[in-house]
Parts: sequence; C-alpha cells; structure tokens
Amino acid sequence: MTNALQGRRVLVIEDESLVAMLLETILDDMGCAVVGPASNIDDGLRTATSEAALDAALLDVNVAGREVFPVAEALKARGVPFVFSTGYGEAGLPEHWRGHPTIQKPFTEAAIREALMKALNISLV
Repeated sequence: MTNALQGRRVLVIEDESLVAMLLETILDDMGCAVVGPASNIDDGLRTATSEAALDAALLDVNVAGREVFPVAEALKARGVPFVFSTGYGEAGLPEHWRGHPTIQKPFTEAAIREALMKALNISLV
C-alpha cells in the first residue's frame, strides 16, 4: 500500500511543546508536511485562514486556556478537514462538534493515522 498521507500539509495547533514535537515527529514519519505548530488560538486562526495549501489539521481542543472552535469554524468554512485532540475524547466536545474525527490523549501514531485518514475520507483498506 502506498502512503496515502505522503506530502499532505497538516496544520498542528497544540500548546504543549512536548506534545507538539511528538506530533511533528509522527506526522513527519507519515510523510506529511507539518504547518506550524501554532501554540495559541490567535496564531492558529491566522494560519488557518491565510495558509494557501492545507490538506488537514490536528487541533488541540484546549489551547492555553482557550477553546479551538473558532479555528475549527474557519477550517470548516474553507473545506479543510480536521481532527480534534483532547484528553476527554469525543464526549468532551460540545454536541455540534461530535462526530468529527477525534483522538484522545495520550494518543498513538496509529490513532493519528486512522483519524487523519478518516478526516480526509481515505479508505483504510
């Protein structure tokens, strides 16, 4: 199987530096090009609205005490698929955001790959 994520540009919004570095390593290993990471909502929103080529995004739900949903709205408006990352799992999301691909911290590389492929509507077979 070819690597379906190879070359995909993935925005990362994560305020914990060690988690951001782990995500960068995992995405790099998958062949993705990391955009960011942004460590606060303002930088994330700026990147989400101005970066010309984004294939997907990984969004920490709670970024430095602020919720990431304005960034999710901006990405949704652009048609950029995204994955939420949270310690609470999908149950921790407001009702209208449930159903979006979500990974629960602590996560594995396999969980990230599966969630990104689901967000990008790429068959796992």
